[in-house]
Amino acid sequence: MPKFFIPPGEGYDNSLVLTGDDAIHIAKTLRMRPGEPLTLCDGAGTDYFCKIISASPSQVVVSIQKTAPCVAEPQLHATLYMALPKADKLELVVQKSVELGVERICVFRSTTCVPDPDQRAFEKRLLRLQRIAREAAGQSLRGAVPEVRGLLTYQEMLHSASSSDLALFFYEHGDVPLKTILEHERYQSIALVIGPEGGFTEEEQKLACDAGLKTAYLGARILRCETAALCALSAVMFHAGELA
Repeated sequence: MPKFFIPPGEGYDNSLVLTGDDAIHIAKTLRMRPGEPLTLCDGAGTDYFCKIISASPSQVVVSIQKTAPCVAEPQLHATLYMALPKADKLELVVQKSVELGVERICVFRSTTCVPDPDQRAFEKRLLRLQRIAREAAGQSLRGAVPEVRGLLTYQEMLHSASSSDLALFFYEHGDVPLKTILEHERYQSIALVIGPEGGFTEEEQKLACDAGLKTAYLGARILRCETAALCALSAVMFHAGELA
């Protein structure tokens, strides 16, 4: 059963009223009825365990039975920097990386990106990506909704990624395996930089190294950009004990 998110810091008492899309989803799609349990989350790490009092597509009223810290949020702060891919690949990456535990997703432009929308056009797409992140967070019982932002320039991406304790630049021509890097570094925050379908150029790799990013290698097989993103994030989360 997915959880639903409510605004944080509202000082909730004993009951809550849900309206809009959440009420429609609960009453019509899930067909939930009075007396059934429902979990809400304030997006700041607190879960509210509730019981439905009344349910209709216009509003769902619940009573709060108890609250508790959400146990599903990773201790590792992982940010995925994804070069803008073609078609709907980005939607897949957002959905699955949220399920895996990413904290933030930043979309950026690189030299070989095929689509190149202007900022206004991308902002419309960004609304859908944020909605996908919210739905995936609810489905996977997260305690917060990961941020999705973009489009960043390449330099903006490098500046942002370099602020993490460990910033990894995934490059098919690298020679240091990801496992080796993770075993020799100490970090609480990590940045994962993934290229587009055409990969990174040598100049982009040099700029990343100059910015302090470490070139990481995922093996001899060439992965699609969406596969590389999810593979890298899964490996990092497993190494950190977040998938145990």
